Amino acid sequence: MTDTTQTGAAAPATVPHSQLEHFPVTFFAIVMGMTGLSLALSALERAYGMAPVGSVLAYAASILIFGLVSVFYVLKAMRYPAAVRAEWNHPVRLAFFPAISISLLLIATLTLARAPALAEAMWLIGVVVQGALTIAVISGWIGHRAFQTPHLSPAWFIPAVGNVIVPIAGVQMGYLEVSWYFLSVGLIFWIVLLTLVMNRLIFHDPMPGRLQPTLVILIAPPAVGFLAWVSLTGQIDAFARILMNGAYLFTLLVAVQLPRIVKLPFALSFWALSFPFAAVTVASFLYADRTGSAAHHLFGTVLAGVLLVIIAALLLRTLRAIRADEICRPE
Repeated sequence: MTDTTQTGAAAPATVPHSQLEHFPVTFFAIVMGMTGLSLALSALERAYGMAPVGSVLAYAASILIFGLVSVFYVLKAMRYPAAVRAEWNHPVRLAFFPAISISLLLIATLTLARAPALAEAMWLIGVVVQGALTIAVISGWIGHRAFQTPHLSPAWFIPAVGNVIVPIAGVQMGYLEVSWYFLSVGLIFWIVLLTLVMNRLIFHDPMPGRLQPTLVILIAPPAVGFLAWVSLTGQIDAFARILMNGAYLFTLLVAVQLPRIVKLPFALSFWALSFPFAAVTVASFLYADRTGSAAHHLFGTVLAGVLLVIIAALLLRTLRAIRADEICRPE
């Protein structure tokens, strides 16, 4: 398959130079999915008093995949800098570059309870990179390049989601003002992009098949925003409820579209299904824990089951794609 979102879950042990040149930045979406799985499983385990087995395994897999993908992408940058520049100039893949810093921020969040000093160091690096990429991506969007409406997709939410993730661990480490800054940027960014994306989805031609799975990303900003807002305010207030219910609205909209999406030919963009479902799962369990809501506890349980099915299917289809040598292909 040779579209803008190549297939695959983790890079093979060795990548020939021809494949390395076409190793896409979208591989970092897999790390986001696996770290999201670890967070969701951790919330599920706490809610039911279970031993932290599944979350630890997902955490270990996240670190392994992040390491492999990072090594291969650094090698690509060293050997094929023109290919990296081409991705940066690509109207779709540009939005995926913040997935690098998001992955680091999520791993730092998972590491915080295990190794606080290491987690803080990773988080600080992730914050700097996320801040720089946010400015760079927005500058690229409003710069001299002429973007067309078909270039717009929910994948453009990825930089906004990265900003909103910062407070989840930042508050616990005492970086309150930094956390408020990134939450503010992320929410403002989300509102602006939500208007643009809804306009594109309603009034223009449907997105191409390879980008259809990115519709699921609509769930992530309000779900992660809820987690960040509660981390900063310490309470479930009116705005937190708006974010939580907004996440449920987009979850229902995606659920209606999902049967059609899963029938499309597999591409790396299918990993966009994973992190948003993980985010709304964690948000549901947090809401249930803070309010005692049995309904939200049930929502979290059901969503966790859906997430496990999604991850299992993604891993299976990705392994098949690797076996069929359908990854790292030129467009």
